[in-house]
Amino acid sequence: MNTNVKKYNDERLMTVLLAPVVSEKGTFIADKHEQVIFRVQQDATKPEIKAAVEHMFKVQVESVQVSNVKGKEKRFGRFIGRRRNWKKAYVSLKPGQEINFAAES
Repeated sequence: MNTNVKKYNDERLMTVLLAPVVSEKGTFIADKHEQVIFRVQQDATKPEIKAAVEHMFKVQVESVQVSNVKGKEKRFGRFIGRRRNWKKAYVSLKPGQEINFAAES
């Protein structure tokens, strides 16, 4: 478990994960598949995300799936803007592992 953490800088690992994605779909996936969804930095890699989750939450990660989310186009009157793109990571935990965000804060 600690082999991945040694490869990366501690400061980098602390900045890779931006926030958990709390949504109806996210809680459904967490209950059914033992996965947690995080918003991560655009340049984060799968091994970095795995090492960051193991380092911060002291759990064992089985796998990581990554998805790029396109920013929505928004209008304000006649002006058209766009929200920025972001990256989402689905982190699969090993059986018996759990991250409880209510207890962490």
